[in-house]
Amino acid sequence: MWIAQNWNDYEVIDTSKGEKLERWGDYILLRPDPQVIWNTPRQAKEWKKLNGHYHRSSKGGGEWEFFHLPDEWNIHYNKLTFRLKPFSFKHTGLFPEQAVNWDWFTDIIQTADRPMKVLNLFAYTGGATLAAASAGASVTHVDASKGMVNWAKENAAASGLSNAPIRYLVDDCVKFVEREIRRGNTYDGIIMDPPSYGRGPKGEIWKMEDHIYSFMELTASLLSERAEFFLINSYTTGLQPAVLSYLLNTVISKKRGGQVSASEIGLPVRENGLILPCGASGRWMR
Repeated sequence: MWIAQNWNDYEVIDTSKGEKLERWGDYILLRPDPQVIWNTPRQAKEWKKLNGHYHRSSKGGGEWEFFHLPDEWNIHYNKLTFRLKPFSFKHTGLFPEQAVNWDWFTDIIQTADRPMKVLNLFAYTGGATLAAASAGASVTHVDASKGMVNWAKENAAASGLSNAPIRYLVDDCVKFVEREIRRGNTYDGIIMDPPSYGRGPKGEIWKMEDHIYSFMELTASLLSERAEFFLINSYTTGLQPAVLSYLLNTVISKKRGGQVSASEIGLPVRENGLILPCGASGRWMR
């Protein structure tokens, strides 16, 4: 498993009864996690010092209960700063487990012998965008949500990257890739974090297991002749690391060679020493 273990401002403190207890900077949040199927004693002192608790509803969804939690606050990862705020579907605007992938492609960008162009699809609030830009890449950041793109710009400003070569686009990722192919544009690295389920601007239904193979084929054609890496993340149940590995081997390696690897990604749990699984990632590198 690839473990995001270089955080100072974030940690999973404990897990029990379908919930994970987390420290986000100075604040303690308790959120549901479907992986936590065990019922162990809640002994950490932070269980009694919550600043926010997301209560899952038996009918789906849920709601937050807050205890002296600001509307927004910042946490840091290396030189990056992220603005956090809880919103209705339990998230805070950041997936800390992705730091293990940021470290991976940051090293590739920094050791490349040339300027690199990176494409970040389904780019959310810009964690991967900022990591790539801080390593020296020019980044094209694409997400269908205007609110998320604006949030990414706020994170860039907080990280001192307002003037970095980042192009922000509010667009449907599939339509954008199709247009880039027609324009003849290419990229030296591609990152994609597609949702399990979503709808396009005209109501088109996206289901990852139905569409990801054809979309990866389409997107892989944007890799430059000297492309260095391709990263795909999956939070979809059933798309295990072996599936991601097969996709990358079939779509990219058969044509270009290179190395493919895939694994679960996870976060260390302070109290019990376990690693909490948080999805899967597949990597191709030249």
